[in-house]
Amino acid sequence: MIGVAVLGSTGSVGESTLDVLARNRDRFQLVAIAANTNAAKLARQIREFRPAYAALASPAAAGELRELLGSAAAGTRLLAGPEALEELAVLPEVAYVMAAIVGAAGLRSTLAAARAGKRLLLANKESLVMAGPLLLAAVTEGKSTLLPIDSEHNAIFQCLPPGARAGVPAPGLRRILLTASGGPFRDTPAAALGSVTPQAALAHPNWVMGRKISIDSATLMNKGLELIEACLLFGVSPSQVQILVHPQSIVHSLVEYTDGSVLGQLSSPDMRTPIAHALAWPERIDSGVEFLDLLKAGRLDFRAPDTNRFRCLALAEAAARAGGLHPVVLNAANEVAVEAFLEGRLNFPGIAAVIEAVVERSSGGAIGDLEDVIAADTEGRMHARERIVGLTTSAAVRGARA
Repeated sequence: MIGVAVLGSTGSVGESTLDVLARNRDRFQLVAIAANTNAAKLARQIREFRPAYAALASPAAAGELRELLGSAAAGTRLLAGPEALEELAVLPEVAYVMAAIVGAAGLRSTLAAARAGKRLLLANKESLVMAGPLLLAAVTEGKSTLLPIDSEHNAIFQCLPPGARAGVPAPGLRRILLTASGGPFRDTPAAALGSVTPQAALAHPNWVMGRKISIDSATLMNKGLELIEACLLFGVSPSQVQILVHPQSIVHSLVEYTDGSVLGQLSSPDMRTPIAHALAWPERIDSGVEFLDLLKAGRLDFRAPDTNRFRCLALAEAAARAGGLHPVVLNAANEVAVEAFLEGRLNFPGIAAVIEAVVERSSGGAIGDLEDVIAADTEGRMHARERIVGLTTSAAVRGARA
C-alpha cells in the first residue's frame, strides 16, 4: 500500500484525486488530507475516507471543523495553521504528495515535500512560477520525483522519452506545443469584455475547475503561467514554446523533435487522467474517465491566441523571458486582481491592467533564496491592491461627476 497525502483536497483537483484513490483502494492508502478554509467539505471527506491526519491552514476554520465532526473525528488527528501543511507533507508514512493548494499558499508545503524525497504530484503551478529554481533544487536535494498534474504538462511528460527528468531538456526535443482551450471568451469581441460577469467567466466550456483557475483560463493567464512552468519543467527557453488555441481540449499538448516527429497526448478533458497517470507512473490504472471517441469528436481545430485581446498572456510571456523575480510579481498581482474581479471590485479587462501596472513598477532581480520570493510576492500584492483602490476611486469620481 502506498501512502498518499492530498494537500488541497477540497478543490477540484483534490476531489478528483480522492475519486481516483477510491477506485484503487487495493493500491493506495489515503493518509492525510488538507485544505485552506473549507471546514464543511473537509469534514465530509474525513467521514468518508477516515484519514489518519487532516489539517486546515486557517486556525479559525479548524475550530469549526472540530465542531462539525464531534465524535466522528476519532481516529483522525486534526492539525491547524500553515505549518500543519508542511507537517503533513513530510510524514514518514506518506510516499506521494498531491500538491493542489491554489496560489502562493501552497509554496512552503510543496518545497517541504520535495526536500523530504516524496513523489511530488504538482498541481500547484504557482510553486514553479514563483520559485522554480528553488523547487527544482529541492527536488534534486531530496532525490524527489516531480510529476506534473496540469493536463498540458502531464501530456508533455507522457510524450518525452523514458528517463526524462524535471529541468533537463530531453534529447532531440526541438519545441513544445502548448494547447489552450481559449476559455469562455475566446470568440467574444474585445468591446464586450468590459461587461462580462464573474459568473460568465467561471463557466468554462470544457473543464470543471476551481474559481481562481477558471478566471485565469478566461484571461489566458493560466496559459501564460503554464508557459513559465514548461520552461522550468522541461529545460527549454520561452522561444521553444508555442501556444495553440484548441477549442476541443482533446489534444492536451504536443512535443516536436528535431527529426520532424510530433508526438501528442489525447484524452477526454478530465483531470482524473493526469492524476491517475502520475499516481501509477510508470504503470497505468483505472481513472474513471470516459474513453475518447474521435469519431464523435469529429474535428480538431487549432489557431493562434490573440494577445492583443488577452493581454495577460503577453504579460506572462514577457515575465518568462525576463525570468528571476518577474514571474513572482506577475503571479502576485494576478492573484490579487482575480480576487478583486470575483468580488465585483474590478472589471474583466481591469485584471490585465492591474497586472501590467504592477510589473512595470517592479525592478525584478534574481532569486537568491525563499525570502527573496516572499518579499517580491508581498510587494507585488501591495502594489496591486494600491492600483485597484486607485482605479475604484477614479471610477467613483467619474460616476459622481456624471
